[in-house]
Amino acid sequence: MPDRLQTMAMLLRVVDEGSITSGARALRMPIATVSRRISELEADLNAELVLRSPRGLTLTDAGTAYVAACRRILEEVAEAERGASGEFSAPRGTLTLTAPIVFGRLYVLPVVTAFLQCHPDVNIQLQLTDRPMSIGEEHIDMAVRIGPLPDSGLIARKVGEVRQVVCASRAYLDEHGRPSAPSDLEGASCITFDQLLATQAWRFEAEGTSLRIPVQARLTVNTAEAALDAAEAGLGFTRVLSYQAAPRIQAGRLETVLQGWEPAPWPIHLVYERRPLLPQKLRAFIDFAVPRIAQSVKAGFGRG
Repeated sequence: MPDRLQTMAMLLRVVDEGSITSGARALRMPIATVSRRISELEADLNAELVLRSPRGLTLTDAGTAYVAACRRILEEVAEAERGASGEFSAPRGTLTLTAPIVFGRLYVLPVVTAFLQCHPDVNIQLQLTDRPMSIGEEHIDMAVRIGPLPDSGLIARKVGEVRQVVCASRAYLDEHGRPSAPSDLEGASCITFDQLLATQAWRFEAEGTSLRIPVQARLTVNTAEAALDAAEAGLGFTRVLSYQAAPRIQAGRLETVLQGWEPAPWPIHLVYERRPLLPQKLRAFIDFAVPRIAQSVKAGFGRG
């Protein structure tokens, strides 16, 4: 890569990491070298791109425009190199995928493993996180999205639906009783999971009736597994997505309640950017993954 493209890539890493020090660490380069290269770039352009401070970096107006242009240029270069290397004629190269933690482990990872066994020239980076990742900004080839999709222009392939379930341990239900209506949860001990679902009130639906029931959050956590652990330990009720609770429900460690009041299911999609020419590695994965994940979801999301 020519020096200017290297410097552009260096600048992007520094901006993405938030400081020259963090950027240099990520690049595994001396801080003085990274700082000097950026200063030389600014001198060549006769423009100040970044404002340095002890708290990190801030882009100037010129820097914001230049960084956006750098991203476009480097992506075009990368796409040209992928085309020249045959990525568009045969499945090869690296795919970057992201999925929610539990869904990814249960339903995506087995498909990824099988796909890699069939395609020795493809590598996959699978990022499991409950944080929504930006496909464009974080260079994701395909993402699993659960819930209604915004009008983003992305291509979406539906692979199933997921329910919102309320569950508790059988010991807790035997001691405190099984709720027959959502209002029975008022004042009950609850564990809330704040990544996907509302924590202050839970919404229920039945026969055209919609209710919002305020919940007493004895414990608020940021992962579904922690919420389920606490519910299994007998702390109270929790609401999670059905696939997150399915293994424990099937094992008899948790029990669902108020099934007749569950809101409408959320769709599950695989989403990816619209491109004039889709790399064969991505096309091959789509064709391989969509029917397999859909079948697994259908088999695994029965009512507990």
